[in-house]
Amino acid sequence: MFYQQIPIRVQGQTAQLSTYILYNSPDIDKSRVRPLIIISPGGGYHFTSDREAEPIAIRFNAMGFHAMVLRYTTPSRFPVPVLQLVSAIRYAREHADEWGVDTDKIILCGFSAGGHLTAWAGNHWNHDYVREVLRSDKELLRPNGMILSYPVITSGIFAHEDSFRQLLQEQYEEKKEFMSMEKQVNRDTPPAFLWHTVKDDAVPAENSMLMASALRKQNISFELHLYPNGCHGLALANEETRFSDGGGIQEECQNWIHLAGTWINNL
Repeated sequence: MFYQQIPIRVQGQTAQLSTYILYNSPDIDKSRVRPLIIISPGGGYHFTSDREAEPIAIRFNAMGFHAMVLRYTTPSRFPVPVLQLVSAIRYAREHADEWGVDTDKIILCGFSAGGHLTAWAGNHWNHDYVREVLRSDKELLRPNGMILSYPVITSGIFAHEDSFRQLLQEQYEEKKEFMSMEKQVNRDTPPAFLWHTVKDDAVPAENSMLMASALRKQNISFELHLYPNGCHGLALANEETRFSDGGGIQEECQNWIHLAGTWINNL
């Protein structure tokens, strides 16, 4: 495995991009290319959760995928996180030949507020304010898919308001609708895999449902899984990512990552 911590600098702010790149052994197939998953942990834009970082990358590695974890700048302020994530996509594409990355399968994976960031990048990667800062060929910036894990999506009635207030600060009233991701889906938004629990009392399942509905209206492919039980922030929903108090284990939700892997392979 090629592990490296790479600084991503945008507008005077630095994110940390950690690579989990699988080595192609000549004994197997040194010319093999693999999907790459770029993971954005949650944390309400106040911090980035360890539970939604390396354990997710390692699991994707075990499934035969390259992975990266983006520790975007926190506390976050608009528009820095999305510029950092789209910069990470560009970095991955620039190193695709070296690492053996399938450039048609560079997938974003976000949890909670990281899910909002993932949807934000998926909706706005080709937006003027992103391209004006990054000044790149737009094809270097394009994500090929999104995995949205109990994502913060809407700034409306089902909002996780604290995430939006942290991100937007004094611009909250001005930009909260612009940051409501179900309202930003467009023809350049990539396909999505979404999962949520109905009993999530921090970020209501309606966030994923609203995003799925918006994707459907634009004829963008998606897969949505709603689990009846489970709290917010499950990550892998197993012992590896349990909460410090022992909670966060939900056996019936543990298959989400296997379903996501099938979805990736079928893209």
